[in-house]
Amino acid sequence: MAAAEGLPASLEQRGKTCFMQADFKCATEALEKAAAADPGSSTIQMWLGRAWGRRAELASPLSAFGYAKKARVAFENAVRLDPRNAEAASDLFEFYIDAPGMVGGGAEKARALIPAIAAADPSQALFAQARIDEASHQYNSAEARLRRAIELAPRELGHVLDLARYLARAGRYSESEVSFNQAEKLAPGSPRILFARAETYIATKRNTAEARDLLHRYLAANLTPEDPSRSEALRLLRKVEGA
Repeated sequence: MAAAEGLPASLEQRGKTCFMQADFKCATEALEKAAAADPGSSTIQMWLGRAWGRRAELASPLSAFGYAKKARVAFENAVRLDPRNAEAASDLFEFYIDAPGMVGGGAEKARALIPAIAAADPSQALFAQARIDEASHQYNSAEARLRRAIELAPRELGHVLDLARYLARAGRYSESEVSFNQAEKLAPGSPRILFARAETYIATKRNTAEARDLLHRYLAANLTPEDPSRSEALRLLRKVEGA
């Protein structure tokens, strides 16, 4: 019985390991088996959605369509199985806000999910609403919600990084740096900060030498499955080295 009970966890860990190694085919195969062995696990469905999503991003247009639909189904299953899984609700929100309608995305679906996110994590719901506000050009409201999210959860590194990215997108670079420095005080040397800062510099076409150094440091760091994958960092590094 103990071996049977350990099987889903072992498969889940294999899926996460494959995900970190950017072997997304291996990840989906392991996580599909884990989901079959433990159909009530919201966490496994969440990771399955992430793995199918990465396969969709890297696949040919024809294959990407089917992979994206599988990602949506897995994220929806994760939220259905555990409505208080804040990470799963946030992942589903991101899918809805970014994906085209033909694979089940849509801004209205994203908006309808905010009460569920709020029930699990009120500060994360503010970030979600800020994304919608920014897309609707309601910039004052978007910034106010991001700052309120930090007030509600001042130790949450992700919220500080969200604000830093937002300020950079708005061209307010000095204020963005203040937020990145605040993040560094919260979690000195965190790989998430290295990646977020490099990604922001590259997106705003500045500080390319520093971005390159940050990515090299990120690739040398001890990463977890919750961190952006090394393949994402390498993609950014190729982009900045080709600039």
